[in-house]
Amino acid sequence: MARIVPMHSRYCRRDRSKEIMDAVEDGRGFVVTRDGHRIGELIPLRRRRRFVSRQEFDAMSRTASSVDLDAFRADQDAAHDHEFHRDGR
Repeated sequence: MARIVPMHSRYCRRDRSKEIMDAVEDGRGFVVTRDGHRIGELIPLRRRRRFVSRQEFDAMSRTASSVDLDAFRADQDAAHDHEFHRDGR
């Protein structure tokens, strides 16, 4: 998660809005306060990654559970047969 730093005043937010937005875009977050009370957080949106490196894939695959291919195929066939008979196609 992004590191969150306090924003102390609305003047700070107004005068430094470009700097703050650039920081959020770079992954930093901010706590929004009013009269010294926390009222919200300004945090970056989670970005979906499209690429997974071969090393990451290998590392994740090592801890993944194994799949029984016969059981998987049977499940797929049963789901297909159910759809086929339900739709009448």
